[in-house]
Amino acid sequence: MADEATPAPRSSRGRRSRSQHETEFGRIVAFSDGVLAIAITLLTLNLDVPDVRSTDSAALARGIVDLAPHFFAYALSFAVVGRLWLVHHRFFATLEGFDGRLMVANLVYLSLIVLVPFTSDLLGTYGEIDVAVMTYAAILGLAALVNVLMISYALRQDLVRAADRPATEPFGTLRALATPGAFLVSIPIALLSPLAAQLTWLLAFVSVRLQRRAGSV
Repeated sequence: MADEATPAPRSSRGRRSRSQHETEFGRIVAFSDGVLAIAITLLTLNLDVPDVRSTDSAALARGIVDLAPHFFAYALSFAVVGRLWLVHHRFFATLEGFDGRLMVANLVYLSLIVLVPFTSDLLGTYGEIDVAVMTYAAILGLAALVNVLMISYALRQDLVRAADRPATEPFGTLRALATPGAFLVSIPIALLSPLAAQLTWLLAFVSVRLQRRAGSV
């Protein structure tokens, strides 16, 4: 009948309006934030308390010093995942719509994030071995790359509010590939020198500084 209510139309790509599906969108954001929070929390499980006699302060000090590689892996992973969460959180806040492809990309992104605690432990334990460094770089690099591609897709499909596009675009353009590129480029470098590969990761933080100078997050 002509006067019957009809459901809100969807595009061929299954686009949904955020305002009309706020509950569903909120669950997606809450799930994503929860996964990232758990991944960051699990990083601390790689820091074991040294097993020494309670009165032997010198042995305890040596045990803490021996944990230096694990503290380095923890600090690096916390900084990178924290940065990825910040970009991801603010990106989702700019969305006025979402679709199935964006949600699939988000799941792929989260599937890589939850591997970070494992690769962080691997790096802290075997940081001088090329395979450990390459595995860590591959997971962090892919996670950062998927994040860029996800933002780029949302921009192309006009899922981002028009008012927020100027602040969001730097994270979905070629310039944003500097962060994942720093990790992915270090993979072949690790075959020659695991230490040199880890130093290459500093480029990721240089990229963050450049984005801030450009007026981004």
